[in-house]
Amino acid sequence: MIRGIHGLLYSSDPDATRRFFRETMKLPGTDVGEGWWIFDFKEGDLGVHPVDDPSDAGEHDVSFYCDDIHGTVADLKSRGVRFTQDVEDHGYGLVTYFTAPGGITVQLYEPRYEKRRAPTQKKVAKRNPVARKRAKKRR
Repeated sequence: MIRGIHGLLYSSDPDATRRFFRETMKLPGTDVGEGWWIFDFKEGDLGVHPVDDPSDAGEHDVSFYCDDIHGTVADLKSRGVRFTQDVEDHGYGLVTYFTAPGGITVQLYEPRYEKRRAPTQKKVAKRNPVARKRAKKRR
């Protein structure tokens, strides 16, 4: 069963890019070894968009989304993040773009659509063997 999506950003300066997302953007993540940082998100989604020119097929794009774009932009600007344009209404949401080290431009948007929330899995509590034996004796 698929339980997530893994995205990649290709950077001319991967150490600076990782540091930017870890320290400036404050994205949670894990060093999985040798400085290879994997960023973790509680949720994600994948969209498939049409292209006007068939030669554009196969392109990829990464976007971050938030609940309050103006507040998020103000917060990120206070941390030194550089935005390439003002927030604009694109119909599906309010959109802007920021740059990251290594020649990367990322879209940030506040969606107008609502996603269905993934159902939470109930964890079954495992009782320890000692407690199980005590419960049997009480019966």
